[in-house]
Amino acid sequence: MKAKLEERLRLLRKELQQGQRQLNVMEERYQDLTETLLRISGAIQVLEELLEQKDGNGEDFFQNPTSELQEEEQTATADN
Repeated sequence: MKAKLEERLRLLRKELQQGQRQLNVMEERYQDLTETLLRISGAIQVLEELLEQKDGNGEDFFQNPTSELQEEEQTATADN
């Protein structure tokens, strides 16, 4: 009887160690995934802010991206 209990205890300890190793791997994966999601979220925020940018005339910058360049050229030409 004692031998059976000792064997069961040994098996349970082995299962516990395996479970702890698996948990450590899963926690590392969780951290990696959390960091990845944070980077993706940051990239989304940057892109949204870029898309909301307005040029000097109050127009969407990406609808007419050359408007600022044209204004700078006109200013430079007028100054000369």
